Amino acid sequence: MSGHSKWKNIAHKKGLADAKKAKIFTKYAREMVIAIREGGGADPNSNSRLQMIIAKAKNENVPNDNISRILQKYQSGAQAENYEYINYEGYGPAGVAVIVEALTDNRNRTVSDVRHYFDKYGGNLGASGCVSWQFKKKGVIVIESEGLDEDEVMLQAIEAGAGDFSVEGDVFEIYTEPEDLDAVLASIRKLGYVVLESEVEMVPENYVRLTGEEDIKNMQKMLELLEENDDVQNVWHNWEE
Repeated sequence: MSGHSKWKNIAHKKGLADAKKAKIFTKYAREMVIAIREGGGADPNSNSRLQMIIAKAKNENVPNDNISRILQKYQSGAQAENYEYINYEGYGPAGVAVIVEALTDNRNRTVSDVRHYFDKYGGNLGASGCVSWQFKKKGVIVIESEGLDEDEVMLQAIEAGAGDFSVEGDVFEIYTEPEDLDAVLASIRKLGYVVLESEVEMVPENYVRLTGEEDIKNMQKMLELLEENDDVQNVWHNWEE
């Protein structure tokens, strides 16, 4: 079964609880704005894309008040900001492959910030496609494994349409085709499992292990800066920590 684990690879940032919460709020606020602009308005009942994003935001404990404020703002006639998705690719210390997914209203600001983080810590920002061939887009569902039977959960996941399954410490990771994520997630939730995370990710085909202390320190610092940037939605890499 798969050994590709984003959950394991980003464990170092799980301790940054407050910063992570703020970042999640910003992430979903921007995604809601795009859905409102492109999906037909600020009414979730008539905008299925907006409805789906709100459901995901609630699953990640975004407060109802935050969601309501955004809806009320645009239901009152405010014009949605012109955010757009952009992916940046490059190499971290010792050739670690890194993909940065940004959601920005200012390309120049974002690329300048991202390039600075790469340059400052021994990496370099590359051209589109330079590292993405080392990743595969997959739906990933992470659930708590405590008290669960691995074989039973794996069988249920496969019956629900999952393509792969792995055990990573105290969690199970369920992999799907990107277009099957929502359907498999709905089935997993109906079974009563605790879902910790669910999203479409760029999963590495192979991993790189850093051995130099300086490389490890620089990689950690670069990832932290990227993850703290409001324009950055996701960071994927093939560093095996």
